[in-house]
Amino acid sequence: MEVVAGCYEQVLFGFAIRPEAEASGSRLKWTPVADFTHHAHTASLSAVAVNSRFVVTGSRDETIHIYDLKKKVDHGALVHHNGTITCLKFYGSRHLISGAEDGLICVWDAKKWECLKSIKAHKGHVTFLSIHPSGKLALSVGTDRTLRTWNLVEGRSAFIKNIKQNAHIVEWSPRGEKYVVVILNKIDIYQLDTASVSGTVTNAKRISSVTFLSESVLAVAGDEEVVRFFDCDSLTCLSEFKAHENRVKDMFSFETPEHHLVVTASSDGFIKMWKLKEDKKVSPSLLCEVNTNARLTCLGVWLDRVTDTKESLPPVVAPPPVSKGEQSKSSKKESGDVVQEEARQPKADRRKCGVSGDSSKPTKGNSLVSAKKRKMIEMLEKKKKKKKI
Repeated sequence: MEVVAGCYEQVLFGFAIRPEAEASGSRLKWTPVADFTHHAHTASLSAVAVNSRFVVTGSRDETIHIYDLKKKVDHGALVHHNGTITCLKFYGSRHLISGAEDGLICVWDAKKWECLKSIKAHKGHVTFLSIHPSGKLALSVGTDRTLRTWNLVEGRSAFIKNIKQNAHIVEWSPRGEKYVVVILNKIDIYQLDTASVSGTVTNAKRISSVTFLSESVLAVAGDEEVVRFFDCDSLTCLSEFKAHENRVKDMFSFETPEHHLVVTASSDGFIKMWKLKEDKKVSPSLLCEVNTNARLTCLGVWLDRVTDTKESLPPVVAPPPVSKGEQSKSSKKESGDVVQEEARQPKADRRKCGVSGDSSKPTKGNSLVSAKKRKMIEMLEKKKKKKKI
């Protein structure tokens, strides 16, 4: 497996982690080994996503860079967005979905690296997005104080729910039966069948990352050294443990045939891997750690698997059924929240954003541009600006 982490210092780190039996043979020793550093961006990294072959990074420099993990080479840059890249999500080996401060959500073909669809998703920034396990739905939150449901099959909005404050995280549960919306230090838990809040849990400080450990247990990290496990049904804190010496910026949970693991990254520069116990009331044990000496911002894990079980988003079919709870609330006000119908949504931009005919002059609509070419273009643009002045 490979742990990748981005930082404020514009670098993507890669560490190979392979468990080896100790001399005594009684247990495995997990040792992270530096595998690569990738310095493709000109500003701090803000998001990272990994599929079976590639790792993609988003940055404040408004670009998405692609790195081939198997060949260990730079694969170029995607330059469609006009704002900081805030979120990146792969679905299987074929599709990447990105969100940015320009309010756009883009769906990319992860084979040809073309922009298949560009949607004006929010009036403000897109702050986070999450794809349903089925691949048919996605949720996004933005600075326009809305939670939006997207029909990914048809590439259009399904519902808009007004919320009282700007949410900065939204996440589906593993089976997709519930989802959580994070506002500052508060987590609202929604049930999919009713589309209503079933409960709320509160963290001590502002939340920076959440990850589901199971359908009902949620790991929560924030602007502090502690990670907490919450039960979404009983709304209680099952356990907490000190993970780092500074605030935890990101977490990633995954399972191997033998273990259930959580990886954490912190502003203290450390990446740590934890082994979870079956009883989540018991704190996890530390397997290994590595100090990057950088201020980490985002995290991902690459598992060397032959193929993804999720190959691509579903083909165009009828939209998924809407629950009675969502239908009944489409015209009602409930505790200050309003759900609006899709008719009020701006139409999706159906233009393909492929590479234009003149490859020597890439524009914002173009898809794949090499890192060297992009930097050369930036230098030429700066010279033109100086001449105009």
